[in-house]
Amino acid sequence: MNPRYKIVAERARHRCEYCGAPERVFNFPFEIEHIWPRARAGVDEYENLALACRACNLFKGLRTTGFDEMLQLEIELFNPRRDTWDEHFQVDKETGLIIGLTNIGRATVHCLQMNSAQQSAARRQWIRWGICRRADHLGSHLRLV
Repeated sequence: MNPRYKIVAERARHRCEYCGAPERVFNFPFEIEHIWPRARAGVDEYENLALACRACNLFKGLRTTGFDEMLQLEIELFNPRRDTWDEHFQVDKETGLIIGLTNIGRATVHCLQMNSAQQSAARRQWIRWGICRRADHLGSHLRLV
């Protein structure tokens, strides 16, 4: 396990900092992800690290930008150390879909494929269980509409 896991996971409240998935419903720890990849000269410092579920980490990979279909432009992805989740995303409580509210949000949802059938179904279940909302920390992360 990454030696920085404990601090990064606690800062993230044990949730994926991209899609908001709660780590406690998985049977393994989430991954420590480099926001700016080391392969692109990203540093191995806490300010460049985020907690990510396996899906978000795999789809993000070395990417730092994604395509915003509305603007037809390549846009910088959501940065959990710089950006505020609620400004860029919201969750539809009926469908479980994450809605990108800004160009950063839309590009990140698209690039990280946050609305796959499996992820949306899981998110709907987390909403039913009452573990999707994060109003007690980090703003109202995974704000429901």
